[in-house]
Amino acid sequence: MVEKLIFEKSVSGRRGHYLPPLDVPACSVQEAIPAKLRRKKTPVLPQLTEVEVVRHYTRLSSLNYGVDTGFYPLGSCTMKYNPKINEDVANLAGFSQIHPDQPAESVQGALELMVKLQQYLAEIAGMDAFTLQPAAGAHGELTGLLLIRAYHAAQGEQQRDKVLIPDSAHGTNPATASLAGCQIIQIPSNGQGEVDLVALKRVVGKDTAALMLTNPNTLGLFETQIAEIAAIVHEAGGLLYYDGANMNAIMGYARPGDMGFDVVHFNLHKTFSTPHGGGGPGSGPVGVKRKLEPFLPKPVIIYDRQKQRYRFDGERPQSIGRVKAFYGNFGVLVKAFTYILMLGGKGLKEASEKAVLNANYLLKLLSQDYEQPFAGLCKHEFIVTPPKTKEGGIRTLDVAKRLLDYGFHPPTVYFPLIVAEALMIEPTETENKSTLDAFAAVMARIAQEAEENPEILHQAPHQTPLSRLDETQAARRPVLRWKAD
Repeated sequence: MVEKLIFEKSVSGRRGHYLPPLDVPACSVQEAIPAKLRRKKTPVLPQLTEVEVVRHYTRLSSLNYGVDTGFYPLGSCTMKYNPKINEDVANLAGFSQIHPDQPAESVQGALELMVKLQQYLAEIAGMDAFTLQPAAGAHGELTGLLLIRAYHAAQGEQQRDKVLIPDSAHGTNPATASLAGCQIIQIPSNGQGEVDLVALKRVVGKDTAALMLTNPNTLGLFETQIAEIAAIVHEAGGLLYYDGANMNAIMGYARPGDMGFDVVHFNLHKTFSTPHGGGGPGSGPVGVKRKLEPFLPKPVIIYDRQKQRYRFDGERPQSIGRVKAFYGNFGVLVKAFTYILMLGGKGLKEASEKAVLNANYLLKLLSQDYEQPFAGLCKHEFIVTPPKTKEGGIRTLDVAKRLLDYGFHPPTVYFPLIVAEALMIEPTETENKSTLDAFAAVMARIAQEAEENPEILHQAPHQTPLSRLDETQAARRPVLRWKAD
């Protein structure tokens, strides 16, 4: 049984600090600080010894869960293990100690890396040009839609402000479209979990700016009718935007550009090996077909053949302008560049193979006890729902909380929204069979508990420092700092 954390540790009279005697006249302090800013009474602070403070925070740090400490099956997030050599390269002084205000002549190596990374990403995506400025996936989405709007405006078609988005899309898609000043048209999924072509044909028209699509989609399914989808949108004069969050499934096998997409963003912090979570760091480079290249954010890095050096080109009259200060999250770019060089084309393809293999293997094991809303093979991730029991009432949150008792981080829950009680699981390519077997065994045990003793799930977790919280109050009234009674 895990010992419960006791956050109130203060004991009157204990000390963990020793301040030197005041070496200036007390009256000087009073004169220097206006009366309205001075405390009226001594602050009430926790009273603890140094060793108690150190042990408290060290113990808290040991409770942090990350991909370096365990299996992290968050669907849609691709929380895979990342080789530490990427961190070593990013920490090289020539990369980590430079300043963005340095003259281009003094950072030629960094600029060369960025240009080559753009070329590698363009090859992987089937695009003609890339920008590395966007700082994250959603930021890449916004950049992509601004490019699309600028393109339509240059064609004299400012009326194109409708963005078509499948109901299975990432939540950032409609949010981004709205931020870009577009109207959102939701496209329903068909019985196979793919885009409903009849519904799509019904809404495309002269006001269509773009269709935003993830392929494979958030259900873990490949859009088998992607060629027809592209033809429908293009014939109406719209463009196709590729949300690259799920690129982990198809690297080396399929390219968005070959599917008919005009704009694509990649999540370098997912597919190309940068640890993420907790708000960053991230990177969301955007690639485009040739016709959209003039609108890319500036400045653009180019190679001046005459002077034989790289430089920034800000003479881009059709550019949408900067989308981020300086040139993106450079450290993330270095890690992605290292990852691509280490694996090469063959290795990237193998990463996709293993991601898909792991997902289908785990899906096969879990489908013995959990419901599978869409039959057949998946790509890198999949959806299951809790087992139907005699007693009933077992919810996704119950399964997720019970997993904590067995030492596993829960998968993504209640997403995508079109599947009730969804458990969205992505094992990634970096997990071995033993880990997947252990996870499946625990999930099977939880399914058995749901049948025999559902109350143990309703009250879970039992083995963590804190039990199940009131999630509504935790979100609306979080306790974020210590207060004296």
